[in-house]
Amino acid sequence: MESAHGKKKLLLGITGASGMLFVPSFLNAIAGLDILVHGICSASGRNVLKMEQDLRPEELPVVTRWFDPEDLSAFPASGSSDYTSMVVLPCTMGSLAAIAGGLSLNLIHRAVDVMLKERRKVVLAVRETPLNRTHLINMLTAHDAGAVICPTMPSYYLRPETLIEAAQTYSWRLADQLGLDIPERKRWSDLNQF
Repeated sequence: MESAHGKKKLLLGITGASGMLFVPSFLNAIAGLDILVHGICSASGRNVLKMEQDLRPEELPVVTRWFDPEDLSAFPASGSSDYTSMVVLPCTMGSLAAIAGGLSLNLIHRAVDVMLKERRKVVLAVRETPLNRTHLINMLTAHDAGAVICPTMPSYYLRPETLIEAAQTYSWRLADQLGLDIPERKRWSDLNQF
């Protein structure tokens, strides 16, 4: 599916979970693709991004427009918005709970609700461990509503030697879930020993 502008449009939501390493990794991975990326970053997301990556959302690559997370009248809050897909990266358990409960406590939650009701692709990069029963029930509820639950778990069969390389393996997987083809992506079948 393409937007009215003729290209894929991705909406990125950043919430306040640990795991901000994955955000620039994912954005760098999709940087060469013909896709328009807009973003929403919660206040706690802004704080954790600064703490873990020493970055402000506005310093992240690829994102061409940022929306105020408290503005529920912004474009992503409408069913007429033409985003192809949305990813919440990382997704806190609080955001997951709001999404599972259909609560539009901020623009990220509302945008996910809109994407789900319009039957568009939503990927929730949940981040927490260990998981309690409430977390698991909320994941199942969001899944049943149409979201893809994609925990921030890198793959290790490519033998990453650094956290950056591990994050890259996850970024490739995330792109797959969003229907984005990254040419340099390595797969299981690329390994000689298998």
